[in-house]
Amino acid sequence: MEYYYIFIVVVLFALAISDIIVGVSNDAVNFLNSAIGSKAAPFRIIILVAAIGVILGASFSNGMMEVARKGMFNPEMFFFEEIMIIFLAVMLTDIILLDFFNTFGLPTSTTVSIVFELLGASVGISMIKIYGSPEGLGSLSSYINSDRALGIISGIFISILIAFSVGAIIQWFIRMLFTFKIAKTLKYWGGIWGGIAFAMIVYFLLVKGVKGTSFMSQESVEFVEKNAYRILLFSIIGGSILFQSLIMFTKVNILKIIVLFGTFALAMAFAGNDLVNFIGVPLAGYEAFRAFIASGQEPQQMLMEVLTHPVKTPTMFLLIAGLIMAITLRFSKKARFVTETTIDLSRQDDGSERFESSSLARFLVRWSIELGAFFERITPDRVIKIIDKRFDQTTMKSKEKRQQDILAFDLVRASVNLVVASILISFGTSLKLPLSTTYVTFMVAMGSSFSDRAWGRESAVYRITGVLTVIGGWFLTAFIALSSSFLLAIAIYFGGLVAILVLITIVVLLVLRSHAIFKKREKETVTESQLTIGKVANENIFENCSETVKSIIISISKMYFLSILNFTKEKRKELTEVNKEIKELNQETKNLKKNLFRTIKKLEDDDIESGHYYVQVLDYIREATNSLQFVISPIFNHVDNNHPPLPKDQALELLQFSEKMSEFFNYSLNILKNSKFDNIPELIKLRNEIVSQTTELKKNQIHYLKTQGKGTKVSLVFLEIMTESKNLVLFVTNVIQAQKEFVEHSRNAER
Repeated sequence: MEYYYIFIVVVLFALAISDIIVGVSNDAVNFLNSAIGSKAAPFRIIILVAAIGVILGASFSNGMMEVARKGMFNPEMFFFEEIMIIFLAVMLTDIILLDFFNTFGLPTSTTVSIVFELLGASVGISMIKIYGSPEGLGSLSSYINSDRALGIISGIFISILIAFSVGAIIQWFIRMLFTFKIAKTLKYWGGIWGGIAFAMIVYFLLVKGVKGTSFMSQESVEFVEKNAYRILLFSIIGGSILFQSLIMFTKVNILKIIVLFGTFALAMAFAGNDLVNFIGVPLAGYEAFRAFIASGQEPQQMLMEVLTHPVKTPTMFLLIAGLIMAITLRFSKKARFVTETTIDLSRQDDGSERFESSSLARFLVRWSIELGAFFERITPDRVIKIIDKRFDQTTMKSKEKRQQDILAFDLVRASVNLVVASILISFGTSLKLPLSTTYVTFMVAMGSSFSDRAWGRESAVYRITGVLTVIGGWFLTAFIALSSSFLLAIAIYFGGLVAILVLITIVVLLVLRSHAIFKKREKETVTESQLTIGKVANENIFENCSETVKSIIISISKMYFLSILNFTKEKRKELTEVNKEIKELNQETKNLKKNLFRTIKKLEDDDIESGHYYVQVLDYIREATNSLQFVISPIFNHVDNNHPPLPKDQALELLQFSEKMSEFFNYSLNILKNSKFDNIPELIKLRNEIVSQTTELKKNQIHYLKTQGKGTKVSLVFLEIMTESKNLVLFVTNVIQAQKEFVEHSRNAER
């Protein structure tokens, strides 16, 4: 029996390592998005600053471990066997849940997930314990701390509304103060804002990052509480003098210092307070196991009163956890993906959006437009002009264009995000409100982007849909965590070791599957930016465009041939694969067209011609892949529905026609690869032959349909193939001609 529980403890620690990795990948957004979005420093420096904060915060997090032991249930009411089942169910659920959200780039709260997992698992075991007892469900309250769960739910609503509103209001006033001409206004207001920002972050660090840890003695904690306002005042005065001196006598950008300091503070507070979400449960299980071994009692007889007493966590465990968190921060691609979601939803420029619009978002935008029009009518024109002037972004955008480096948002907004988040989290902690770091930081970022006019009419519906999706995910987190851990605890209770092994296998398979989904999404993201230029407009746009055109025509040629071949042979499995590949190719060209704005915005002001040719090539590529999609769709549906095949003579005709199409594609590729654009007349001649052949084959098919009076469905498919094949060669020819014009323009531009 002892070995059975040793196995469970080992599993708990193995799951703890996995949970740290998936947890940090989710929570990195809390402290990285401001620094990364504003490019306050090179990425490696940002990660280094955050990693130092994480390691320090982890080593100070001993005091927070109490939550896992007795935060959601009364451990003295449970036997050792039951406690271990609760802890195991919690860890299995947590990994699945957080990894799912990370895969789709949605930030959620690790605090909410662990709290509701503990609640669900403990409720499941409690219901088994009280089943058949005279008290019934009425005795459930003696096992569960239900007040904490209700506090978390109310905290969600409170933090969402307050964080968004306060973030929007403060950002509006700060932007009115600084405008987007930061270089001019920073020397007037930079010192004061820097002092306030420094003071708030220092106070946050004391209250949220260090106060609840074993690092500070009780006397130090009392000193901070008694002298809080003095600390704030001296920090504001000292910080203001320091930053104003830096502005006046050096070229140091104080906003970068503030953003990096805020990143360090939030990272430290995250590790100090949220580490319990990842290793608190395994450590509680370890302490329970040690007490069980020392007691010599049976696991079904030993009540876990020992977990109600404070226990000092070994520093080595904390340091190891901190190092794992820091390494994950550096290498986790999912952490960057989750961070990108927040940055995309708050970025200053318009363009392709990660989320589609929704009916609720459209309603909110229409309502906001009407509300804005009302305030505009009652506001004097002079005031409107003054406000519009303060929010004029022309200077910022022209500077970015010269630098070829478009920021998601500037350092002013990044500093506001960090300062406001620090204020709210510190204030909530002092009032003992169960605020989530994720909720506060995310909603502050959304509020500041809203008031900074980042949500224009071109992007508002998509940004709002994204915000609603993330918020919906938070409530979904609570529901899934509660129900899943409830079911897993019951399964482990009745299934024992077999259930544990099965559940571990399922978790591994689900994590591997989510990893495969993430890799696919990552590949699609790379494809989307394939035609986005880098530093030099003419060279990169031409090179990328040429390589992409060749690649797509090769794919079109291959997929067209396979579509016809497998149609004549009725190979459904092969057609399924071809259909999938064509859809991916079609989506790729759609993404390239969707990202058109990024290339156009980076072109030099006088280089309108390159943009014109670029757009022209993309248009024809898009139409060509659409035609290919219209070729495979009727073919696949016909075979998938088990309709009659083509007659042998018509199948032979179609195969011969396919060979003619392959000849056309090969000739097109030869022109592109060798830049033999003088051969375009020959290509046009070949195209015209194919067009004539499609007309002839369509006539033959109509004649066959009239004389035979059967094979209606297969005849319709044949006619559609001919129509779209004709369109396909027309569009590919247009692509070659457009590429010729592009090449000629590029060569002339080099001279």
